[in-house]
Amino acid sequence: MSLTESLQQIPIYARCIKQYLGEKIDLEEKATEEQEGCSDSLKKEHPPKVKDPESFTIPCAIGSVKIGKALLGLGSSINLMPLSMLKKISGLTLKPIKISLIMADGSPKKPYGVVKDVVIRIERLEFLVDFVVIEMKEDDKILIILGRLFMKMAKVIINVDDRVVMLKDREEKVICDFF
Repeated sequence: MSLTESLQQIPIYARCIKQYLGEKIDLEEKATEEQEGCSDSLKKEHPPKVKDPESFTIPCAIGSVKIGKALLGLGSSINLMPLSMLKKISGLTLKPIKISLIMADGSPKKPYGVVKDVVIRIERLEFLVDFVVIEMKEDDKILIILGRLFMKMAKVIINVDDRVVMLKDREEKVICDFF
């Protein structure tokens, strides 16, 4: 016995079904039509599966320090810089900040402070960025994390298929390959 037949046997549901559907409709025929429509998606040819493009990273510089890869972190609401990187860059002033961070692994982290209005250069574009400074394990692959605030300011567009990132500052734009 199908679900619709079972529901029609219960007086309360039978009344509701008649009320919503009006005259008697052959529910079995409707169910068959819908099932046939479902098989259309199985016949459709889907795009092939692809490999993970991995992280979106771009080359940048702060002052005279070239940063090999800055991670564009869609999951980060702030820009992060490790304490070890701050020590390599001269002229930055660390100011206290009263926040607690929850890292991606769920662990809480107390930042050392914040450095404000850091000029970050990506090819010929320059942006003023605030970085929250935390103690974190040194990673040769990713030295800083640029969060959603930066991406909004830089009008970042990520083309995953072509593996390029476009950044824009007023009328000038730069297209970087992410690696």
